[in-house]
Amino acid sequence: MPLTPKEKAIAIISNGIAVYSLLQERDSLPKNTTMYDFILKVIPKDIKAEITTEMIDDIFVYVSSAHNS
Repeated sequence: MPLTPKEKAIAIISNGIAVYSLLQERDSLPKNTTMYDFILKVIPKDIKAEITTEMIDDIFVYVSSAHNS
């Protein structure tokens, strides 16, 4: 079953958060790069319409709490 555009957006955001965190730990990000900036740069153009700041926030909260439990 193919993923819906929203499911694709969730997967890409989640992956973007993970990659951002790894690069941040390694001090490999350009200065002043926010998680939002990073994620918006890696999102494919055809998925960008699905993305909102609230969606990024919700996914970040979920991923963070899932890893802390």
